[in-house]
Amino acid sequence: MPLKALFSSWLALLLLMVVMPVRADVTEVLYAPFQKLLSQYVIEQALPGNGMVSAFDYAGALADDRTDRLLRSQRQALASFSPDGLKGREASVAFWINAYNFFMIDQILSDRPDGRLVSSVWDYGGRINPFVDSVFERETFNVGGRALSLDGIQKNILLGKDYQAKGWKDARVHFAVNCASTGCPPLRSQLYTESNLETLLTDNTRRALNTQRHLRMTSGQLTVTELFKWYEEDFVEASGSVKAFILKWATPELANQIKNAPSYRFIDYEWTLNRPENFPELR
Repeated sequence: MPLKALFSSWLALLLLMVVMPVRADVTEVLYAPFQKLLSQYVIEQALPGNGMVSAFDYAGALADDRTDRLLRSQRQALASFSPDGLKGREASVAFWINAYNFFMIDQILSDRPDGRLVSSVWDYGGRINPFVDSVFERETFNVGGRALSLDGIQKNILLGKDYQAKGWKDARVHFAVNCASTGCPPLRSQLYTESNLETLLTDNTRRALNTQRHLRMTSGQLTVTELFKWYEEDFVEASGSVKAFILKWATPELANQIKNAPSYRFIDYEWTLNRPENFPELR
């Protein structure tokens, strides 16, 4: 796209954000480039029992010459937008979930060592190379002129003390932010908005728990995603215990199966990139 046309489309987006009051439809306008990517490249697969897995078609996105423009437009829109003007829990929580999920996808598509997609987010550093900050710790993502990390968005904003004090902290966020791995809860093909936040948080939590990747019941033994180990404190704060959280948000059929389980173990988290070919359910 010519530079003049790109500037004009970016300016139009900024004008819409200025003249419209900050509400859910503004969030949709703000994240319009990201929504196009989600609509085109997220593959959702329903599973028996109303479970769901999803993948992102990175190869398809990279083969489309429009992708770079969409990524640039979204980065520019977020860098120029002040989230301080967001009003209320729903608009604020939805905004930051979308920010996390966009920046994760942007990272994978834009940072390709030797021109190739990483096989796992840990290829960027951290677990394998402890001398390099992991992708979750890097403060390279710009919102309103402020450099943030993925961990900062998730742990310090969405699940941080300010949101906790306001009563906005919600442990279901762990089933909404997506770490670009096959072990993650599903990345959805639609944005989180003020109007759909409650519905989508509940739906994604329940549908993730209805998959073998996040919860298994075998011969009376309950096995659950390691999210419940890493963020146990959040789930206990929300519901009193990990098991109570699961019973609250699982479907009634699943809850009946697990309510008498005496204990639980953890499923080894799968960190392979959430490409379609890495999901047996999508082959």
